[in-house]
Amino acid sequence: MIIISAWTKLVSEAKVFASGAVTVVNILIWYYVLRTVIDDISNWRLIIGYTLGCALGTMVTTAAFRLRERAAERAADAESAPVVTSAVVAE
Repeated sequence: MIIISAWTKLVSEAKVFASGAVTVVNILIWYYVLRTVIDDISNWRLIIGYTLGCALGTMVTTAAFRLRERAAERAADAESAPVVTSAVVAE
């Protein structure tokens, strides 16, 4: 699901070529997954393992994107913060 999460982010940011490249990788992965599951359709451990891997991949990717966006927001806030200087008046 890292691929799907990355694809969703790229599409939402309108990155045309990158989202197309990720789509190609996604289709190849799905082809492999479908073939593996169909070849061993009664293997529930395989299906559950894939399901848990997808959930974990989605959570890790979403968290990574969130951390990166928050860091970028903090950096932007730091750049736009007013600079406070103190003046010492001599008497």
